Order: sequence, then structure tokens, then C-alpha cells
Amino acid sequence: MSSNSSQEFGRFRSWFCPVHKSELKLFLPLILIFFFICFNYNILRAAKDSLVITAPSSGAEIIPFMKVWVVLPMALLMTILFTRLANRYTTEKVFYIMMTLFLGFFMVFSFILFPLRDALHPHAFADRLEGYFPLGLKGFVALIRNWTYTTFYVMAELWGTTIMTVLFWGFANEILNVKTAKRFYVLILIGGNLSAICAGGAATIISNMAGKWMATNGNDPWQYSLLIISCIVVVGGVIVMGIFRWFHKNILKNPAYRQQLTYETEKSNEKMSLRKNFKYLASSKYLLCIATIVLTYNICINLTEVTWKDQLLHIHPQPNDFNGYMGRVTMWVGIAATMIAIATSVMIRKFSWTINAMVPPALLLITGVGFFSFLLMKDTSVGIALGAFMGSTPLVLGVLFGSVQQCISRASKYTIFDATKELAFIPLSRESKLKGKAAIDGVGSRLGKSGSALIYQALLMFFGTVSATIPFVGVILLVVIAAWMVAVHYLGKQFQSLVAHNETINIKETAAGTAEESREIAT
Repeated sequence: MSSNSSQEFGRFRSWFCPVHKSELKLFLPLILIFFFICFNYNILRAAKDSLVITAPSSGAEIIPFMKVWVVLPMALLMTILFTRLANRYTTEKVFYIMMTLFLGFFMVFSFILFPLRDALHPHAFADRLEGYFPLGLKGFVALIRNWTYTTFYVMAELWGTTIMTVLFWGFANEILNVKTAKRFYVLILIGGNLSAICAGGAATIISNMAGKWMATNGNDPWQYSLLIISCIVVVGGVIVMGIFRWFHKNILKNPAYRQQLTYETEKSNEKMSLRKNFKYLASSKYLLCIATIVLTYNICINLTEVTWKDQLLHIHPQPNDFNGYMGRVTMWVGIAATMIAIATSVMIRKFSWTINAMVPPALLLITGVGFFSFLLMKDTSVGIALGAFMGSTPLVLGVLFGSVQQCISRASKYTIFDATKELAFIPLSRESKLKGKAAIDGVGSRLGKSGSALIYQALLMFFGTVSATIPFVGVILLVVIAAWMVAVHYLGKQFQSLVAHNETINIKETAAGTAEESREIAT
């Protein structure tokens, strides 16, 4: 692949910009759509964490409970809604419906729910629950107490899964062939990384402006920040829908792009359902391996994330300040991801799928071990001496180590992890791709996050606080990363065989109601 690219573009172009001038009308709309979707995702991600963690009587303990008892059920409902809509409407109409649903909620929250939060939140009822429940259930009570914040968190979480992963990447996988995808995907991911830099900078600027302008007037700066963030999200969403409409009218049916596209204009008559999606998933070892990789990644990243945010809350207890710090971290994630993406654009064409897919777990292993090791010795003489040497406190250094760990691990996810995962879907038939991706990305990622949340819930019931669970979380992290690497190794063998023999996996339901996997020569 690399030699062909070099002959086609020249050495420099094959590494950094393997796109023909004639393909710009195909490529630029895709990268712009992804840029604005990712911008919204990153600015919402900082806001949702700031909102729920700094809420009254809350903390980082609320996250594991939300991901199991609220986010997972909502992800299941969202997947059911998506499959129902996909059965009735075209891909384009489904995209518009889902976008409108999300954008409408964020406006309702900012203009109605948040201003009325004191009247809507059941503080008296939550106080009574805290009197009955043990300390380990503090996070569960907090999500009930601040239920409007919980809904915001859920919708911001599902934006990443539903809009970015299922809708955008599902659409890209459906229309692009493998050769074109290998040239486009890394560059599209770089666009997403640049959006993280912009979103992180915007979140920081908004928090600083709100703190200066509104605090002097005696108003709530956080309410002002949320209002501006929601308006930005809506504007970005409208731009995405406009570009998406132009793309359908001017590109998909254009014969000039027939070699790059595999788009089928006829809609399949086969109906989807959540039960069938999982039946397809269970019948294919190939899909199970992809699901395992997605599952283990989400477990790992959430195990480290909760611990880091718990430490961060001690430094920035105010939501506006917390959001500003999260914005700076998001910006550095984008910078790190852009640097990794430059290397990825070369690696994805020069090395095998397996080698590329092994990079994210290896990076998370190295940074995770470093982060948890420092937390364990933070209050020892070594940690105190290190803090004094660097002119800081052990707590601040612990947050700094966690921030670096989050930047590197998430940067690898937004680049080489996403690129290799999306490439793994391409050797599937159109129906298998659609159903498998809906099950894996729509619910599989949620199961991973819920799995880590269940681990935290069990530990919190025994130890009461996040800080007390650190040694056990570190050991569990090592076990999950090992399972991740085994799945990558097995999937890599299958992927290379499919591509080498130009085969496609087709999973069809038999007359007996079961699903069977078969391989066919790709056409």
C-alpha cells in the first residue's frame, strides 16, 4: 500500500496528504462534518463533567452510578430509536432527525431546565435518602438530587456515541471503499483533533470571560457559560446538517466519484432490531473481537478517568473553574492527538493492522502504570520530597500526572484507535456492517463504560471513597489491558486474511432463526 501511494502521490504527499485535487469535493465535506461534530463533542464533554461533579452534595463518585443506571439504559433506548428510524427512513433523514433531537434538548436545558434548577431538584427528598443509604451510595443519591444535570450529562455522552460514532462513521464506512478509507481516515481524524484544540480553547475562554463579567455583577458565571456553550453547539449542528445535505445532493450520485464510493442508493428491505443486532454480534468471531476491543478500551479509560477527576475536584471545586481546566486538558488532548496523527498517517500504510492496533493499549499501559504508581506514593516521603523539589504539592502533581495520562491515552484513541477500528468494519457486507456497528458502537461502548462503573460501585460499597479504591483499580486495569491485546492479536490475523484474499464477511439469518457467518469474494 505504501509503495503504491508513493508512486501515486510522491513520497511527501503519500505521507501527509494522499488526496487528489479531483477528490477535494468528496474529502472536504467529510472532514468539515467531522470537525464540527467533534467540536460539539469536546466542548460538551468538558461542560458535562463540570456540571455533575461540582453539583451540590456530589463528586466524582456520581460518574459510575450515572453510567450504569442512567447512561446505559438511555444508550439502549437510543439504539432502539436508531434502528426503528433506520427501518423506516433513509440514512439522510435519520441523520437530520437525530441531530434535531439532540440540539433541541441542549437549548431546552439552557433556557428552561437550568434556570429553574432550584425548583426542579428534590433536595429534601435526597437529604432523607442520604440518611438511609451508606456512604458508598453517595453518587446514586447525587444523580437523583441533580436530575436535570444528569440528563445533560447523558445527552452529552450520547452525542459522542450516536452522532459521531454511529451516524458519521457508519455513513463514512458505508460510502467509502477500503483503498479510499485508508487515505482519508487519518486526515479526517486530524480534523477531529484540531476541533479538540479549538473546543478546549473556547471552553477556557468562555469560563474566563464568564468569571470576570458575571461575578462582578453578582450573577452566576456558570449559567452564562452553559448558555454560550449550548448556543455554539446548536450553530455547529446546523452547519453540519447543511454540509450533509449539500454532500447528498452533489456528491453521492456523481459518477465522477464512482471509484472512491461504494454507496448503494437502494434501501435494504431487511428490518433491524436490537435483538437481531446482538444475534449478529454473537454469531461472528470477527465482530466479537471488535466488540472486545471497544469494550476493554472503555473500561480502561473510565477506570483512570474517575480517579483523576476525583483528584481534580479537590483543586477546582467551582464548576466554572473546573470547566476551564477541563477545557485546557481538551486542548492539549487535541495537540497531542494531532502529533500522534501525523505519525499515524505513515504507520497506517507502512505497518500491519495488528501493529497499529497494539499502540493504544501499549500507551495506556505505560501511562496508567505511571499515574497509579504516583498516586500510591503521593503521601509517602518520596511523593512529598518530589513535590517539594518541583515547588508544588503532591495533590497538584497527582492531578498533573493524571492530566498527562488522559491526554496521551485519549489522543491515541482519537487517532490510531479509531482509524484501526473503523478499518476493521470495512471487510463486512453492508448489512453486517450496519447492524454490527450499531450494536458495537451504540451499546458495546456503553457496556464497557458501565463495566468500569460497576467495578467502581462494588469498590465504593466496600471502601466508601474513590481514593481508597486506587490500588485495586490499578490491578484491574492491568488485567483488562491484557485482554485488549489478546483481542487485537486475534482480530489482526482475520483482518489481514480478508484483505489479502479480497473477501467480505456476510452474516445472514437462517430459516431456523440463527445467524451464520460466511465469507464471499468482494465485488
